[in-house]
Amino acid sequence: MHNLDAVDARILLALDNAPEASLIEIAARLGVSRNTVHARLKRLRDGGALGTPSAPLSPAAIGRPLLAFVTLSVSQQQIDSVYAAIGAIPEVIEAHTTTGDADLMLRVVARDTVDLHRITQGIQMAPGVQRSSTSIATTEVIPHRMSLLLHRLAENDS
Repeated sequence: MHNLDAVDARILLALDNAPEASLIEIAARLGVSRNTVHARLKRLRDGGALGTPSAPLSPAAIGRPLLAFVTLSVSQQQIDSVYAAIGAIPEVIEAHTTTGDADLMLRVVARDTVDLHRITQGIQMAPGVQRSSTSIATTEVIPHRMSLLLHRLAENDS
């Protein structure tokens, strides 16, 4: 994955501030060429620095307002089966291996608590899952953000 520099940070911040802006508008605002903006965004996408266009979509917008975090303890001998099973559950929108008491941390969205129960039952039935724990998110205090880090990077241009 490519490390971002100050120009990349400024381009991304410009897109944050005006998501509908054209490449020409962003280039003019930043004082760089349109080709520079285009090439850098392409490199960031191709290199995996930028996620899929649907990533910032709010789950509530598709009828899944409830967010929960599910931790799993799993049999390491069946880890590939666990990955396949949880990967097949659409409501599991993110999964990470972790250190500590749990092996995996899942980010799960649901319509309501009844729907969450259905989803967690499916997760617990996955071959290799030994134990799970679910915590329901109640209030988002700090939304996912990268802008503060991008500002810091953009300021290091001098």
